[in-house]
Amino acid sequence: MSASGEIWRLKWRHLLLLTTPLLAGCSRAPSVDILGSFFPAWLVCFIVAIVLTALVRLALLRLHIKDALPMLLYPSLTAVLTFLLWLIFYY
Repeated sequence: MSASGEIWRLKWRHLLLLTTPLLAGCSRAPSVDILGSFFPAWLVCFIVAIVLTALVRLALLRLHIKDALPMLLYPSLTAVLTFLLWLIFYY
């Protein structure tokens, strides 16, 4: 066997050893049981955040507060609420 073939075999062995821990990265992903089906917890947080964002929008409309950039405000508010719910309930 040539020296370059030995080097390539060692590189592949190291690559395999370095990437193996990445394969088990999602084995402990939190999931929520809803009616017998397991959903990822981030999806539940996202759905609750959408509902909360709709409630905030209704409150702003009721108080006659105009938002300057609604296309930026509501998706950003949904993202912030999703992250906050995740941190509060699952971290």
